Amino acid sequence: MSTPRGARARARIEVTAAIKEAARRQLAEEGAAKLSLRAVARELGMVSSALYRYFPSRDELLTALIIDAYDSLGEAAEQADTAVCGAAPVARWTAVCEAVRGWALAHPHEYALIYGSPVPGYSAPETTVPPASRVGLVLIGIIRAAYEDTGLADLPLPDSLRPEAERLAADLAPELPPEVAASMVAAWAQLFGLVSFDLFGQFNNVVEDREGFFRLAVTQLARGVGMR
Repeated sequence: MSTPRGARARARIEVTAAIKEAARRQLAEEGAAKLSLRAVARELGMVSSALYRYFPSRDELLTALIIDAYDSLGEAAEQADTAVCGAAPVARWTAVCEAVRGWALAHPHEYALIYGSPVPGYSAPETTVPPASRVGLVLIGIIRAAYEDTGLADLPLPDSLRPEAERLAADLAPELPPEVAASMVAAWAQLFGLVSFDLFGQFNNVVEDREGFFRLAVTQLARGVGMR
């Protein structure tokens, strides 16, 4: 028999999930900037004071949605890499990048929340950093595996940029050369630039074979970080 405390905990989990789902619907209809706790409470038939017991402010609800989105995207990337375990690094890289694009196309409003325009007046707390790092860590792991296996091609690096590249390597991947760390960050930014252009319409009337173009582009990104 469940205890009253256990029943209350389950009820809280269910209500929290319902609040976040209603908030996601509001994101799809109005955008993150117009997210309103009162509107969410109204949709769920709750009084605002009851909802505040779960999320005391709009920013706390936004943070929960952002963390969920990053975790969902990160899980998609990790599962894609696991599915091709043992494949060549370029194949792993491509699979992960395609999983990122697939998730974005399936969750456009959540993608817009984490990679679209900043929400006015909102500043993401440190708790969003680990979930936001999951895709990057998968890509770093692939680059590291390539470096340890067959090595990476020599990459150019201007002397003026070497201090910055050394800092990036120290912060993100101390075992990789600075040249690779700098190229890795550039590739990460370009990956999400490609996805954003696809999702937000910048490729309309320009690129027709989106999948083929994306695969070519991310393969070139793999070469850009030195994968052979």
